[in-house]
Amino acid sequence: MIQKELGIAFLREGRGLFGGAMITVTKVTVTKDLALAKIYLSLFGTKDKAALMALIRHHGRDLRFHMAQGLRNQLRIIPELQFFEDDSLDYIDKIDNLLKT
Repeated sequence: MIQKELGIAFLREGRGLFGGAMITVTKVTVTKDLALAKIYLSLFGTKDKAALMALIRHHGRDLRFHMAQGLRNQLRIIPELQFFEDDSLDYIDKIDNLLKT
C-alpha cells in the first residue's frame, strides 16, 4: 500500500518538485512497529542522481503527507520515510556489459 501511494505522490508532485525526473518506487520495507519505512527509488531522466536524492529527502515530509492522505483510513500509524537509491538496474547493466565483452 505504501509503495502504491508513494508512486502516486511522485506522479502528482514529481513534475513540480523534481524537475521532470522519472522516479520509481522499487521496494518498501517497514519495521514491525510501523515507525519507519525504507523506500528504495530508481531514478531516471537526471544526470545528477545525488542532488535529486537530496531534493527527495528534503521534500520527504511533503511526500509523507501526500502518502498519508491516501492511507489515513488503512494504517494505524503513518511511518517516517527514509529514502535510498536502488542501484540494482545499474548493477545489472554493468554485469551484462561485462558478460558481453
